[in-house]
Amino acid sequence: MTHAASARRWFHPDGPLPPAARRAVEDMTYELVPMKTLTAQIPHLPAGARVSVTASPAKTLDDTLDLCARLLELGHRPVPHLSARMVRDDAHARALVSRCIQLGLREVFCIGGDAAEPGRYPDAMAFLRDLLEIGSGSIDTVGIAGYPDGHAVIPTGALRDALFEKQALLRDAGVNGFTSTQMCFSADAIRGWLETIRADGFAMPVHLGVAGVVDRRRLLDMGMRLGVGTSLRYLKKNRSGLLRLFASKGYDPSTLIDPLADDFARLAVTGLHTFTFNQVEATRAWQRSVLG
Repeated sequence: MTHAASARRWFHPDGPLPPAARRAVEDMTYELVPMKTLTAQIPHLPAGARVSVTASPAKTLDDTLDLCARLLELGHRPVPHLSARMVRDDAHARALVSRCIQLGLREVFCIGGDAAEPGRYPDAMAFLRDLLEIGSGSIDTVGIAGYPDGHAVIPTGALRDALFEKQALLRDAGVNGFTSTQMCFSADAIRGWLETIRADGFAMPVHLGVAGVVDRRRLLDMGMRLGVGTSLRYLKKNRSGLLRLFASKGYDPSTLIDPLADDFARLAVTGLHTFTFNQVEATRAWQRSVLG
């Protein structure tokens, strides 16, 4: 039986799927990586899908925006990742924003990124300041990363401070913001992290990051195509999550979402960010089965 076929329908133990969780699944974000092998998977996206397009150190930011242009032509809603460490200088930053404006992209995702050697910007916060200035009046929504499971090289305190600094920066600029969480496979860790930041005054909407329906063979194949260096950096940053993926033949996102379904409304989880690893067909089948 394929992973797509084995994806189970969601029967919440206390009744129907809570409305907030159902809305998040209905309009979930599909994360894609610009790779040639993606061509066969794009047709499996639902009509008008919200698609997050990554910035891989094995590619360029132009590759990210080229895929966004292609998705726009197909009627989808792409959100490009602008990786701070891949931006060479001020001219490059302006060129990227200009391309976004040309494509009519008013929403971007600002992340530090995994490039080993940064250009002008060492981290997302440094780039975000310039991004808001350059894109003033044109970029009206910016996503930032959240780390319920921590980060391989950034201390927890620094992650928390950056989260609140970015919230203040976006608020002062009059720009909408949201936080997408990086992969974490513990519902308790996610719930605890959300409760803590909400109690401390973090008010931005949160998109819960969850691995899509993925099998080990395809994950390994994708890692090889991305390149050993990139894959090792990704593994270091997401070690616990990827080990969980490798520990079984495949992964069912419901195992993480089910325990959190009742918390979506209370903790302002408004979206679902699905790391598809370019296995769109299987993840789309899971989405259908969940919605019945």
